[in-house]
Amino acid sequence: MQPTSLSEIIGAIRPVDPDRLRAAQDHLDNLTKPRRSLGVLEEIAARMAALSREARPAVRAPRIFVFVGDHGAVEEGVSAYPPEVTTLMVHNFLAGGAAINVLARRAGAEVRVVDVGMRDRVDVPGLIGRNVRRGAGNIARGPAMSLEEAEQALMAGTEMAMQADSEGSTLIGLGEMGIGNTTSSAALYAALLPCVPREIVGKGTGLDAAGVERKIETVTRALAVNRERLTDPLSALAAVGGLEIAAIAGCCLGAAARGLPVVVDGFISGAGALTAMRMAPAVRDYLFFSHVSAEAGHRLYFAREGLRPMLDLDMRLGEGTGAAIGMQIITDAVAIYNEMATFADVGIEPGA
Repeated sequence: MQPTSLSEIIGAIRPVDPDRLRAAQDHLDNLTKPRRSLGVLEEIAARMAALSREARPAVRAPRIFVFVGDHGAVEEGVSAYPPEVTTLMVHNFLAGGAAINVLARRAGAEVRVVDVGMRDRVDVPGLIGRNVRRGAGNIARGPAMSLEEAEQALMAGTEMAMQADSEGSTLIGLGEMGIGNTTSSAALYAALLPCVPREIVGKGTGLDAAGVERKIETVTRALAVNRERLTDPLSALAAVGGLEIAAIAGCCLGAAARGLPVVVDGFISGAGALTAMRMAPAVRDYLFFSHVSAEAGHRLYFAREGLRPMLDLDMRLGEGTGAAIGMQIITDAVAIYNEMATFADVGIEPGA
């Protein structure tokens, strides 16, 4: 039976089976190579195998979701770009001309763009409409959204994950678009890690030093104004998050409930993933973190949570670009698992 509420979705999430994980690693240890010589590729392959419903893991019909939302915090001068860019980039995604489109094509992944919180009404073929409200509120002056709106955005994300699973996807990736969303992400990290704003706030779309200070002050005010709302992960998400961040969190939860692996993009997608992990700790078993962003504070997140991203390429674009590259690495890891010969196949005694 398909879960119909957030509590049911969270209740359906189970940690990876340690016996399946050990069996997968045993298989990798018997391939024609020195034991553990492929390092993190083997860790990826073992987890993909442990999560697979089939005898062998497979990457089929990979799909990347770009969740879109606007942010009232842009009123505080926290972005180098105006909010109109969100809408312009949505047109670009749907025309196939953005970086995520190029990298997704290389990974053989389909890009789906989902409006959960755009300010503008956009009627473009291919845009999936799940708009909860026309942009998040200014977190420096009050909450981003109500609890009910946060739940709606979460459920929009779970719907996308479950639909992908039903349609045969065995791997999904997460991306986003929304001018001002590094500010909301930083506030959410500060609330949930927790940490102080100066540790987590960065340049975003390219702020100068004065702009970064303004952004730190905005996040500091957001945490103060919403202090009484920062009582649990859902409340914190509603208070200082964003609609697209909520959808990312929901997509993580929905995927984990279905046993579907997820590739997380960068700083903003990471904030959604953190929210999901705080709501259901076992979610982390289903998440593959593609890269460490050039955005300040992302390393702090990985260090605090004990997570290891696949790549460090100084990327800070978002859109799901890191997730697309991560999908290619996961595909390689799965191919190693499935296609390499074993020692028995070639008549070699292990360790000989």
